[in-house]
Amino acid sequence: MSGSTYKKVLGVIFAALLLVGIGFFLINKNEIPSEDTILPGENTGKEIQTPASYKDGTYMIDGVLVSLTEGVSEIEDLDSSSIIETRYFGNEVMHDLNGDGREDVIFLVTQSTGGTGFFYYVVAALNTQKGYIGSQALFLGDRIAPQTTEMGKGNIIVVNYLDRKAGESFSTQPSVGKRMWLLLDINTMQFGEVVQNFEGEANPNKMTLGMKKWTWISTLYNDERVIAPKKTQAFALEFGKDGRFSATTDCNQVAGSYTVSPDKIISFGEMISTKMFCEGSQENEFTQMLSTVSGYHFTSKGNLVLDIKFDSGSMTFR
Repeated sequence: MSGSTYKKVLGVIFAALLLVGIGFFLINKNEIPSEDTILPGENTGKEIQTPASYKDGTYMIDGVLVSLTEGVSEIEDLDSSSIIETRYFGNEVMHDLNGDGREDVIFLVTQSTGGTGFFYYVVAALNTQKGYIGSQALFLGDRIAPQTTEMGKGNIIVVNYLDRKAGESFSTQPSVGKRMWLLLDINTMQFGEVVQNFEGEANPNKMTLGMKKWTWISTLYNDERVIAPKKTQAFALEFGKDGRFSATTDCNQVAGSYTVSPDKIISFGEMISTKMFCEGSQENEFTQMLSTVSGYHFTSKGNLVLDIKFDSGSMTFR
């Protein structure tokens, strides 16, 4: 091979390698996220511009990054060509989740995809010096009725909502009170459900009315009213084996009778109480609720739920 021919061959090889290198760079440039992209839970150590409002934050919902603008996001679903709409719902609660002296925020968002489903999620946003960093979303349910979001002990977040009974169609109004205790992992920005401590078995089939003294937590009505004791731990209910019950309220002692059937129908009657007067007491409200109870069931979280007549609401005891 002559010297000139050898140089031509080397030139062709070099040009081919150069084209391959440029192509590889362009392909990877399109696939690798920008340096300014921050994911929920990512700690890059870089100064990254984050939004000044949590309603403009970015959240991970079902594995997809959703960036809100004034509380709204609309993106195209490539599988169905429909629009996925995500909206700020509310029920927000402010609390310093990471101990930096700044109030972070927890709130609910909704998401619809053009079908009949209307999905609710809980998200959080950390208020940093550079702006808000969004979390991964936790799914609550489809077409539920959110009630309240509040802070429990420490950093525990309590979400209250109404859902349907097992087997009920989505055309039925949610009537079953539910509560979730959540804790946000600051490192991963993911929610985890907190299992509550309680006496007795976690198996509803093994739980009984007389297994413990039950503390009234809240009552949820179908018209979205929520009634909770103003004094925590003030209202307690205890069932005797002789068909008698006793209760303590924020004012008096109450006693009476109750009847139950094998299919968990229950009714309260013959209520009497001591006669102390307490201004602002919720005693009358509490006993009125008991008088309208028609059934009961237990939950896997160890709660007793008393169902109010006509599926109009439920009382939750722990």
